[in-house]
Amino acid sequence: MNIQPEGGFGIYVHWPFCAAKCPYCDFNSHVRHAPVDQARFAAAFERELEHYAELVPGRTVQSIFLGGGTPSLMEPATVARVLDKISALWPVDPDVEVSLEANPSSVEAGRFRGYRTAGVNRVSLGVQALDDRELKFLGRLHDVAQAREAIEIARNTFPRLSFDLIYARPGQTVAAWRRELKKAISLAADHLSLYQLTIEQGTPFYRLYMAGKLTLPDNDLAADLYEATQEVCAAHALPAYEVSNHAAPGAECRHNLVYWRYGDYVGVGPGAHGRISVGATKRATATEKHPETWLEHVESRGHGRVEDLPLDQEEQGDEFLLMGLRLVEGVDLARFERLAGRRIDPWRLDQLLEHGMVEELGGQRLRVTPAGFPVLDAVVADLAA
Repeated sequence: MNIQPEGGFGIYVHWPFCAAKCPYCDFNSHVRHAPVDQARFAAAFERELEHYAELVPGRTVQSIFLGGGTPSLMEPATVARVLDKISALWPVDPDVEVSLEANPSSVEAGRFRGYRTAGVNRVSLGVQALDDRELKFLGRLHDVAQAREAIEIARNTFPRLSFDLIYARPGQTVAAWRRELKKAISLAADHLSLYQLTIEQGTPFYRLYMAGKLTLPDNDLAADLYEATQEVCAAHALPAYEVSNHAAPGAECRHNLVYWRYGDYVGVGPGAHGRISVGATKRATATEKHPETWLEHVESRGHGRVEDLPLDQEEQGDEFLLMGLRLVEGVDLARFERLAGRRIDPWRLDQLLEHGMVEELGGQRLRVTPAGFPVLDAVVADLAA
């Protein structure tokens, strides 16, 4: 008998290819100058999905997320094969959320109609900025006009739309960010993902930063930018439901909620990660990152998995706090105790309560306060200790 895991069940599909590599990006994305054999990759996705369906059969799929890379470089027929295979292997919720990430430079109306026909009902656009000079700085291949056109096409094609913006860029002021954010909200997405620019090791931006050629806003200005983000979005009926994500009520990304509520998710494709409950054991999975090597592994042995680690109680408790405390709804304390096999240290909890970093909800839930969110990593580390 298969029991639906707490937190839900979703499937993540990683398309690893991009038209160009952005200078801030450390995701598993690869540029290929020769055409990708999409039929071969589609067959490999199908085979790896079969492998995971044998490990976690019978779960009801509540969300599917096609991420990358740039999934909008996939042919609609490739997307259709993946979605059809998922529905052949698992029961699928009638209200399933099927998201696809897209870059404005690769948006075509005909292709979007093909994705909609295949079953995609939510698109997430990597807009990143609404200023042409800033888009060039971020290494994006689109301009503001293309972004607006892509948003319009998406709004006319899909029931739900989200797009991403990056803030805390070099030289950005609070007033300029407020104007840009209001402009973004006026474009009528029901969900915005708003990320502070971070410098990731191994990226071109990291090398510039270390050479002193790229300067980010200082901590005080970054905090002011974060606070302005919360104020503007809340005033326009897009409150935060997670530290970097804002949505109209009911428009939250259900797939990301599976992650943050510490549900189970299968990860397929090059470099995909997963968390699956097999029997009484929660397992952390990861696949081979290099696309062509992953492809060879799947074709020879049925999957590209290179990691499959059982998580002990301490690890599960830590992950539960790390993910769940990102949410405005917070975490269920009783579930933490079941996962971790212990209670949160009362002294540490009292200290954080006293300093206004966290708050208890009816003694059953714990959440981070608005004052605690800018130092979320430190709060989580304190509670997990």
